[in-house]
Amino acid sequence: MNQPQTHTTLLGYLKWSIIATVVGLALGAVLGWQTTGSIGGMLTVFFICAVLAVLEISLSFDNAIVNANKLKDMTPVWQHRFLTWGILIAVFGMRIVFPLLIVVIAAGIGPIDAVVLAAAQPEEYARIMNEAHLPIAAFGGTFLMMVGLTYFFNHEKDVHWISVFEKYMSRYSTIKGIEIAFVLLLVLVFSSLLEGEESDTFVMSAIYGLLTFLAVELIGGLLDASQQAMTEAARGGLGAFIYLEVLDASFSFDGVIGAFALTQNLFVIAIGLGIGAMYVRSMTIMLVEKETLTHYRYLEHGAFYAILILSVIMYVQTLYHIPEVITGLGGASLIGLALWSSIRYNRAEQQRETDLSRGHI
Repeated sequence: MNQPQTHTTLLGYLKWSIIATVVGLALGAVLGWQTTGSIGGMLTVFFICAVLAVLEISLSFDNAIVNANKLKDMTPVWQHRFLTWGILIAVFGMRIVFPLLIVVIAAGIGPIDAVVLAAAQPEEYARIMNEAHLPIAAFGGTFLMMVGLTYFFNHEKDVHWISVFEKYMSRYSTIKGIEIAFVLLLVLVFSSLLEGEESDTFVMSAIYGLLTFLAVELIGGLLDASQQAMTEAARGGLGAFIYLEVLDASFSFDGVIGAFALTQNLFVIAIGLGIGAMYVRSMTIMLVEKETLTHYRYLEHGAFYAILILSVIMYVQTLYHIPEVITGLGGASLIGLALWSSIRYNRAEQQRETDLSRGHI
């Protein structure tokens, strides 16, 4: 579905994100003053909130591009629902409820007790979260890897950025289950590098991640097929919405866990990552309305390469700690290179058209 281009400025798209930034940082400063009672403590919490917001933006820019790719085919009603309900689920569900749910399951305590634990014993709360990192990384890494591979293993894909890889992947995409076989091979490799219970946990979590991807694809296909049978205009509805929510959750895993390296305060993490999530929403809207993916043909490729890199990093993090700054910069660098390649292609096309019009070719 093609969106009419708008004349909204960059500042117009970022209006609500800027408001969320001001409110969030103010809340962070108040929280810092209440918990430490000092100017230094207040400034420290203020700074951590700002750093977490930047971390979330850097880790999730590829998320915004993938969201825009899916949203452009959704009806305006479902676009609006995702950009309103979806952002509420992303901010409150993944940044607050998800970490609490992990503690509830891991510690075997109630939700209220988990909130009390986060407020009164942040060190213990952080310890439980860190212990849950392995299954989360295996689950999220597997889901994201399937997302990335499904994009490249597509026989209908005829635009290639890094042709040496993409042409072969497109050619062999007709082999049924090739993406699943590739992921399962990696799961076996990484599980062999772990020992005992950790290896079993990795395999089981990765299997659940794979099954979740297949289930979301199945549900999305069934829902969209039934909607298409009713009316062509209803396509890209609930199925796409569910897919984007699970995708956002997978992207959020790394940011939520990585945030505990900066602070053990759940509420500070929620503020910082919540601010970042608002910018991801703003970027998604801008990419859809400006039809940026149409104008920059390789930008989407860069995002899916970044997804594949992130999925591998999540696997590697089960063995070694990788600083979040490397993860964020890696994804941003790939997207930057894709943007640069797109600009070069556009200039070359413009020059070719100019030469044709002048009769030079």
